[in-house]
Amino acid sequence: MIVTGYVLTALVALGIIYIGLSYLFAPNKTAAGFGFNAVPENAETFLNVKGGRDVGAGLIPIALMIYGDPHALGWMMLTAAVWPVFDMLIILRHRGKKAVAFGVHGLTAAVMVVAALLLLLG
Repeated sequence: MIVTGYVLTALVALGIIYIGLSYLFAPNKTAAGFGFNAVPENAETFLNVKGGRDVGAGLIPIALMIYGDPHALGWMMLTAAVWPVFDMLIILRHRGKKAVAFGVHGLTAAVMVVAALLLLLG
């Protein structure tokens, strides 16, 4: 169970690092896939900030994986699952793309919760 939790965590961590780097190097293109119907003009600076924060968010679980405490990693993943939940809710609130809200952000949150449970119960 713990190995599966680590694998899921690594996939989520590497995915958010990739997305963060995309926001740094191709912010408008990346933002178009977030789930909103339109990307505001002159948003590149904010999107770069989001990219840096996403890279940092991806490095946190990697650091805990290296540290080797599955329970600490499990609690981190469980609490961090609120990030994609809020992304999903924000997209839905602003009448964005439901498929992206549920299929990307909702699914990410679900995978994070499953990984957390595997780590905490393993």
